[in-house]
Amino acid sequence: MRNSTAILSLLLIIGLCFYSFYSLMPSEAVPDSASAESFSAERALIPLKEITKKPHYLGSEEHEKVRNFLITQLQDLGLEVEVQSNWVLDQQYRSIVKPRNVVARLQGSESGNALMVLSHYDSAKVPSFGASDAGSGVVTILEGLRAYLASGKTPKNDIVVVFTDSEELGLDGADLFVNEHPWAKDVRLALNFEARGSGGPSNMILETNQGNANLIQAFIEADPEYPLASSLMYSIYKMLPNDTDSTVLREDGDIDGYFFAFIDDHFDYHTANDNFENLDRNTLQHQGSYLLPLLHYFAEANLSNLKSNEDLVYVNFPVVKMISYPFSWILWMLLLAIVLFIAIVIWGIFKGRLQGRTIGRGFLAFLIPLVVCGLTGFFGWKLLLWLYPHYGEIQHGFTYNGHLYIAFFVFLSLAISFRTYKKFKSSTSVASFMVAPLFFWILINVVVFLYLKGAAYFIIPVFFALLSMVVMIRQEKPSLLLLTLFTIPAILLFAPLIQFFPVGLGLKMLVLTCVFTVLTFGLVLPVFGYYRWKNFLSAGSLLLAILFFLLSHFKSDFSEDRQKPNSLVYYEDMDLGKAYWLTYDLLLDDWTRGYLGEDPEVASTYITNVAGSKYNTGYSFAKEAPSKEIHSFDVLLYTDTLIDSKRTVSFSLVPKRKLNQLILYTDTLTVFTSFKVNGIALEKDSLGQAGGKRGSRYLLGYSLSDSDSLKIDYTTAQQSPVTFTTMEYSYDLLDHPQFTINKRAKWMMPKPFVNTDAIVVKRSFTVDEFNLIDRDRLITETPETNE
Repeated sequence: MRNSTAILSLLLIIGLCFYSFYSLMPSEAVPDSASAESFSAERALIPLKEITKKPHYLGSEEHEKVRNFLITQLQDLGLEVEVQSNWVLDQQYRSIVKPRNVVARLQGSESGNALMVLSHYDSAKVPSFGASDAGSGVVTILEGLRAYLASGKTPKNDIVVVFTDSEELGLDGADLFVNEHPWAKDVRLALNFEARGSGGPSNMILETNQGNANLIQAFIEADPEYPLASSLMYSIYKMLPNDTDSTVLREDGDIDGYFFAFIDDHFDYHTANDNFENLDRNTLQHQGSYLLPLLHYFAEANLSNLKSNEDLVYVNFPVVKMISYPFSWILWMLLLAIVLFIAIVIWGIFKGRLQGRTIGRGFLAFLIPLVVCGLTGFFGWKLLLWLYPHYGEIQHGFTYNGHLYIAFFVFLSLAISFRTYKKFKSSTSVASFMVAPLFFWILINVVVFLYLKGAAYFIIPVFFALLSMVVMIRQEKPSLLLLTLFTIPAILLFAPLIQFFPVGLGLKMLVLTCVFTVLTFGLVLPVFGYYRWKNFLSAGSLLLAILFFLLSHFKSDFSEDRQKPNSLVYYEDMDLGKAYWLTYDLLLDDWTRGYLGEDPEVASTYITNVAGSKYNTGYSFAKEAPSKEIHSFDVLLYTDTLIDSKRTVSFSLVPKRKLNQLILYTDTLTVFTSFKVNGIALEKDSLGQAGGKRGSRYLLGYSLSDSDSLKIDYTTAQQSPVTFTTMEYSYDLLDHPQFTINKRAKWMMPKPFVNTDAIVVKRSFTVDEFNLIDRDRLITETPETNE
């Protein structure tokens, strides 16, 4: 009987692990035959297919087509639509761009407050089709609005719809809206839909400058069907360098917001595989399951009452959906847990159920797998990078077989844990062995209280583990099924976290997967500890670990389904009259070797102005290339005067070919006493400051949307001319008539996060090289600015 109960408890634990993932999101997409008032992912796919035919980064031909399509879609819903456009200058990173936001408004029955729903419609530059990031957000809004309007309701609050532009280049569309659009002052709350992968459940994360209490309470009252949210995720998000449009709304407009983003299948992020086919339909349905109930709720809610000075700990939980309580409870819950722990241990020793020697062995039994598994996760990933060096080509750190590696390290950690506890004969006194995991979990909660209060819900499974301790001390042969029930909070709360860390932060976080597996094992020890067949479970876990490692090995190579990212750039240095083939790749393949040869030079041999990327990737290899007649820009000099040792210069750079990006460097920034670009002044604090990762000579980055000119006005006390160096980027290497570039093999794709498949021209000049243009030409050729 005891053996059959143990087997039943094990099956129940396995089922709970499965349910902890299954309960996070819809299991199927709602078909297009569903009622008009329902959100249907299948209906949302219709516009998604249209806007993801080609990459549509800012400046591409498809970008304008997508914008016009979205205007038509909103007009078909009966909304008045406008396009907001102006220059945006990021003072911190010294970049300028002209985004074009698509903006619409649904009038409510009461004037004043407005609810904002937003996503961005531009895709990542060069390779991405933008289906998930953020086409999924755009069509979630279109389908959500359609379903809301089909209900026949007239909202109390206005609903403002914004499809921002140039999010991928620097959150510029959100900057433009919140700082310049008159509707921004009416917005009290924003719902933003985003993605950093192509599947998995969508997380709700808050953006607020105040406490989160009213926002969380409102979210609970809106009652989305599959809430996935925790104060831990918000705390981690605030520590990461990643920002969204919601961040700009919060920082510049004090607009509170929820943003919803899915992060699984991270290997598709910003790549050519972020396409219509790869977007998980259930994930799209999950996004809709947030938007529609929130639209219905906040369209009627009092949006003026969302600010709060109080913070809540919150976390999703099956059936009850959300658990929340004030931060003020954290200390008292922690103190209660400490007091109960000490009291239970003393009581157990007094009753003779806990023995000091056995407790000491329990600490060893817990520490050994914790340390060994932590080291295995840390050095194991480094070993995998050594065994499979081509993983280094996947810059964001989550390989195609990443989920298999997670499973491998989880089962390896379980095998080590089961074997260790068998070695220490934990079944002789499970209660004594339970002291160590509880001690460490209480210690973790002390650290949480001091440094990461968002994770304070970690104390909840501790209370249930303390209940298990009471049962084990009171009863010599406690019910395994009852003890299994006490493990439910630990399994449901922590099993998804074990996967989350490497999925969200890259496989370098496998060390956290291993550590959390052992920590969670410790909370389930009241059940596992009584198993007499731990060696069998250890061997079984090891076999599963080996199986997952073999599966990961067989899927470690690149194929048509798992494409190798590679890159090629044609670089012409007009100052030296030299041209080069360049790549960012560390491992060359047949395609890149066709241009760089079998033994290319290190790029730094030729190139000093090395381009970077989100992941600080610079050019790796170079080879001299034949020179081409690539047209550079014209310099139109309008003003060059010297008055009282103060030189004032005004000129424009006018592209002579289709450019996507223009970067300016200068010999020194300190020479400028004032500097304007397209009529916008660089702040004085910015002048003379180094360009950070872009280098100390970096002056300005300009992303072109319609081959616009770039007008520069500056003053300087330096009478000698300022030397400017420009880098012109166009993403047309594969289509340019002067080049015949071979097609990539099907198992290759353009490398994301870098300027690949590009023609780059470097050129230096001073204004003394050019003559002032006549006034008639000045009037006809001066570019439009804000002046």
